[in-house]
Amino acid sequence: MAEEVKLLKTWSSPFGLRIVWALKLKGIHFDPIDEDLSNKSSLLLQYNPVYKKIPVLVHNGKPISESLVILEYVDETWKQNPLMPQDPYERAIARFWAKFGDDKVFLSIWSVFIKQGKDQEALQEAMENLKFLEENLKGKKFFGGEKIGYLDIALGWLANLVSLFEEIIDIKIIDKERFPLLFGWIQEFSQAPIIKESWPPHDKMLTKFQIMLQNKLKLAAAETN
Repeated sequence: MAEEVKLLKTWSSPFGLRIVWALKLKGIHFDPIDEDLSNKSSLLLQYNPVYKKIPVLVHNGKPISESLVILEYVDETWKQNPLMPQDPYERAIARFWAKFGDDKVFLSIWSVFIKQGKDQEALQEAMENLKFLEENLKGKKFFGGEKIGYLDIALGWLANLVSLFEEIIDIKIIDKERFPLLFGWIQEFSQAPIIKESWPPHDKMLTKFQIMLQNKLKLAAAETN
């Protein structure tokens, strides 16, 4: 019996993109289903009634939610091209830094974007968080070593969103002088064929985040009046 693999995502979400990359690296055929989060489908509400968010992987009718959880499920289910380290300690460390990426790095860079780089405290926090990732890359091509792994995929949003944010607010967040290893990793990761072919359209993403920033600024202005 053929396996049924569906992925509920949106066209622009970096969290859904993680699963796209993982499945492609594993060579797993899947059915991508793009959701409109302003009008959530009955399928999404059925498969993720708790959070009502994407991504959701549906494997033979069984749903798995939360992108980092899904990544581990994919790696444990399909053994080819392993993403996680084999050593238990190294796996734990990879999980730690992946969570750090979501909880600290993403939120601090998002704050820089929303505040257009004008908040020095937010900018300093982002720089400090990025320094930790820079240290993590010493002596390595990828966070996972010589090939793309779990942590590279978890942090892959950096290679796409940061350049968009920099373009919109005209502030350099990851530059070659301050973060040479991270800057080099972004180039290597972005150009890997499976990663490169899956990027959302640049112009469409640019428009999306420009509108998002404008809306945030309008809301902030309205709240101060």
